[in-house]
Amino acid sequence: MALNVKPTRSELIGLKKRIGLSQRGYKLLKMKRDGLILEFFKVLAEAKDLKNELAEKYARAQKMISIAETVEGTIGVKEAAMSASENPEIQLKSKNIMGVVVPNIESHRVKKALNERGYGVIGTSAVIDEAADAFEDLVECIITSAELDTTMKRLLDEIEGTKRRVNALEFKVIPELIEARDFIKMRLDEMEREELTRLKRTKGKSSAKEEAAA
Repeated sequence: MALNVKPTRSELIGLKKRIGLSQRGYKLLKMKRDGLILEFFKVLAEAKDLKNELAEKYARAQKMISIAETVEGTIGVKEAAMSASENPEIQLKSKNIMGVVVPNIESHRVKKALNERGYGVIGTSAVIDEAADAFEDLVECIITSAELDTTMKRLLDEIEGTKRRVNALEFKVIPELIEARDFIKMRLDEMEREELTRLKRTKGKSSAKEEAAA
């Protein structure tokens, strides 16, 4: 930081204000960072539970499709799958977590009633329905998992950015401002002492001239 060799009181006051603002900003950023970390661990715990659930639902879906193919045959299962008249819909919205915009995914028509799946109920066995149920559950779980994964990534990015700003203020900006303040204060004190000394000398010389004239 470039410093004036002959600083002024206004520069010192300006630096003190900047230090105060930087310290308040530092405290606010630390609070934000700590809050984001807490939110991240909440989402992480939810994501871990969901990963286990996702694995279970995937295993069940694979099991049910194998049973369905055994009972109905591969062609029968494909025909049932191809008869679906309505596809699932996903609506991507957003929500705010401590200033971080994260996704809020809403799914529609993933879970369907028997009469909404398109294939004839009479012409198929119950294993087709069970396989469809299993895969619909799996798809819903995948959608939720994608939402949580993206949320964690965005929270992590914001945490890292906030940590960098906190560290910059703590270890660079604030120390440099304090160093500049202390230097200016020291120089002003020196200048005042020099001025007092000069005034004393001037006063002494004036007194000496007056005495000599008398």
